[in-house]
Amino acid sequence: MTSLTFWTWRRHKVAADPLPHAASAGRAPWLVTLAAAGWMATACNLALWAKLGDLGLLHGLRGLLLGLGCAGIISALIVTLVSLLAWRWTLKPVLTLLLVTAAAAMHFMRMYGIVIDPSMVVNVLQTDAHEAGDLLSLRLVLTLGVAGLLPALLLWRTPVRYGTPGRRALGNLGLFVASLAVAAGLLLACFQPLSSLMRNHKDVRYLINPLNAVWAVADVAAKPLRRAEGPLQPIGEDAVLGTSYSRQAQPPLVVLVLGETGRAGNFGLNGYGRDTTPELAKENVASLRNVWSCGTSTAASVPCMFSHLGREGYLDRKQDSEGLMDVLQRAGLAVLWLDNQSGCKGVCDRVPNVNTSSGSDPQLCPGGQCMDMVMLKGLDERIAALPPERRARGVVVVMHQMGSHGPAYSKRSTAEFKRFQPECTSPSLQECSRESLVNAYDNSIAYTDHFLASTIRWLKTKGSQPTAMVYLADHGESLGENNLYLHGLPYAVAPDVQKRVPWITWLSPAYEQRSGLRTACLKQQADERRSHDDWFHSVLGLLDVQTGIYRRANDLYAGCSAG
Repeated sequence: MTSLTFWTWRRHKVAADPLPHAASAGRAPWLVTLAAAGWMATACNLALWAKLGDLGLLHGLRGLLLGLGCAGIISALIVTLVSLLAWRWTLKPVLTLLLVTAAAAMHFMRMYGIVIDPSMVVNVLQTDAHEAGDLLSLRLVLTLGVAGLLPALLLWRTPVRYGTPGRRALGNLGLFVASLAVAAGLLLACFQPLSSLMRNHKDVRYLINPLNAVWAVADVAAKPLRRAEGPLQPIGEDAVLGTSYSRQAQPPLVVLVLGETGRAGNFGLNGYGRDTTPELAKENVASLRNVWSCGTSTAASVPCMFSHLGREGYLDRKQDSEGLMDVLQRAGLAVLWLDNQSGCKGVCDRVPNVNTSSGSDPQLCPGGQCMDMVMLKGLDERIAALPPERRARGVVVVMHQMGSHGPAYSKRSTAEFKRFQPECTSPSLQECSRESLVNAYDNSIAYTDHFLASTIRWLKTKGSQPTAMVYLADHGESLGENNLYLHGLPYAVAPDVQKRVPWITWLSPAYEQRSGLRTACLKQQADERRSHDDWFHSVLGLLDVQTGIYRRANDLYAGCSAG
């Protein structure tokens, strides 16, 4: 065949076949998307199927039909979402991201009984390297590999027939409409049992993987758009120091300890069956055991408890505002924030602050992650570096604990405080016996007891200076009750152990005389219901800082003052 004859034949061949074999080979995008969606809706939703099984909703023929209907709805919604991105350069990356996300979410939901909601996404975004390391396990690697990476590898090895951009746009539109119609049809068919399920078991909606993660990320990303832009709204601009400062012989020194993951019921001071707080029991402290947190995670609770708005007002706020630390500093006090955690969640950004979590002390920082006692090391020097004119009025030090942060509870206590054995040392908490898990957690409380008592002993070295220490945890923890672990469940469905926290107060005799407060009176309020809503106003009252935003009704200490 001559060259001219060949090219004439080739031109006619191309005209007759506008899609050459190379372009037409491969799977249709809708088929690849449906296969990936089906895998995620079934294999990656083990937590959802387990929950429905526990509720008795998957038994018999009706249960089978409900399960199939749920899987179909989830698959169709995933396809609907991905159809908008089913283009040559986006389809496989998007499906890969969803597959890996679904595998990771399945692991943590199954392992710890958590759910995926906006607050959990915020926790993930604010997790530091040490916290992330505590969550690593062989089971996580295997789950990511089998449920996420292997399907993703198969996806990338599968050729996909995209066609021309025009045809792809029409195909994507058709896939969007068809999948949305299927989802709507299945929803109508299963409406009665599903509506009852969602109404009576609201936590189930947070188990729908990976749509729960997609919704949560979108919600977190959209939150700034729902609030007024611009600088923080100033508060307490009228804050001044009360009359106790005009007649003081020595300035007050108050330490506020922000606890981490403290269950009120596991503190010996609160009637726990184990003596987890022997050192504090020797001090004249008042311990409240009916205090409720603002949230079930550090990211949710800390900004809320340091706000003047209270939980409901904080959740409904239209604009972010300053907090307690800003008001104390504005009143003229010397303020210092020490953080042995993953950060203060914005509440200390405008005051002097130091992070102590990654020190090099061989005894206090094994493995580069520091124990809470490191915050007492060199504290006198840190205070001395604060502005002298402010120190002359009074000093407030906040110490943000690592506390009992899980799942590596065994790392939160040193050898001399591991009183309860055997101790769970695995981050895969379900692999531990209930006894060893509680032992590890209680040992962390024993270390917190030592840290708080050591803080009190340090304050006692100040002689006749008025000193005080107040401890309040940010949230509680689940230790396997109802197969739930850690914290972070949506507040409406979270168990009480994730929301009930300890509040402990110690006042030196000089501080009692200065403030008129009586520890004996505070002890009588041990069972009175209180919450994080009271923290902001109680600290202002304790420090005698006067401002128009102070609410006496929320001041825990107001009723026990002789002044």
